[in-house]
Amino acid sequence: MKKLNCDAVFRKHQARITSMRKGKVVGDCDKLVTWYKPKICPKGLSLDEFDALPSTITVREIYYYIFIPGFRTQRVSLITTLLDTTTYSTLEIVGLYGKRWDVELDLRHLKTTLGMDILRCKTPSMVRKEIYVYLLAYNLLRSLMWSAGTTYATPPLCLSLQGTRHHLNNFIPELLATASKKRLQIYCTLLKVIAHKAVSNRPGRNEPRVRKRRPKAYPLMTKPRHELRKQLQTA
Repeated sequence: MKKLNCDAVFRKHQARITSMRKGKVVGDCDKLVTWYKPKICPKGLSLDEFDALPSTITVREIYYYIFIPGFRTQRVSLITTLLDTTTYSTLEIVGLYGKRWDVELDLRHLKTTLGMDILRCKTPSMVRKEIYVYLLAYNLLRSLMWSAGTTYATPPLCLSLQGTRHHLNNFIPELLATASKKRLQIYCTLLKVIAHKAVSNRPGRNEPRVRKRRPKAYPLMTKPRHELRKQLQTA
């Protein structure tokens, strides 16, 4: 990672034991440890990549406990190459890793909010194009949220993506039917509406993993549709 001129923060593998007995303690639940290069090349690396690795690497190990109802993980052990405790405090590292949850929310928006959980194309090339279209639509919505937030001094991450989508769908007919001179005014109104529908801060929010609506009592489709039609016709 240092060779690539970048740093990292990630969860420690569960096979490694967390203990404050080894390493140099630099703070509460914070220490510097030395990792040694394995004697056998791992399967995920080529021999050239393995030989290029240093014999040892010094990393920073931080562990903390989570006391939030609904969270499955109780204890988290982090590894980072940000060794300077003055520049990067323990709480800042923990907060930085906590932002990883935003990635999970973004993936949920792609699959649930935008409906990418079910892909309808049949060939690999068309499936890739379908995914690209979803990513394009998602980035366009995010850029619209960014423009609204920066224009009206609202943090873009506090805006609702679903709300932005609904507002955009409501404004599209008027944007298409309006002359170009008035279109900019309507666009500014759209940004204002999006910015004033901010989502309130909900720290530690958790929701039950249940479905609101009961599924229909039909069996799953385990065969192509044309085969099922033939079965109905010959029954």
